[in-house]
Amino acid sequence: MAEELTEAAEEKLWQEYRLNKSLAIRNRLIEKYAPLVKYLAGRLAISMPPNVEEDDLVGYGVLGLIDAIDKFDPAREVKFRTYASTRIRGAMYDHLREIDWV
Repeated sequence: MAEELTEAAEEKLWQEYRLNKSLAIRNRLIEKYAPLVKYLAGRLAISMPPNVEEDDLVGYGVLGLIDAIDKFDPAREVKFRTYASTRIRGAMYDHLREIDWV
């Protein structure tokens, strides 16, 4: 489990990631925000039919999280959690659209 980062330490981590796109830093950010993906998947799964697996939503949510990390711009002064939530939910909805046969 990733240790809790202070706000200043997280900001420094984002600055480092912006400079060199380190895989180690990205993995650390993924670990930090993985519980957000699980939370959002659980919330979405409640309103879905039984054939939609929560684990599938989590998997696509993680892809959304990775995309959010790669595209996040701290200079815009938006909290990452807010930005990532939108991207994660969007990835989950995109998956649901893909599997919809209608």
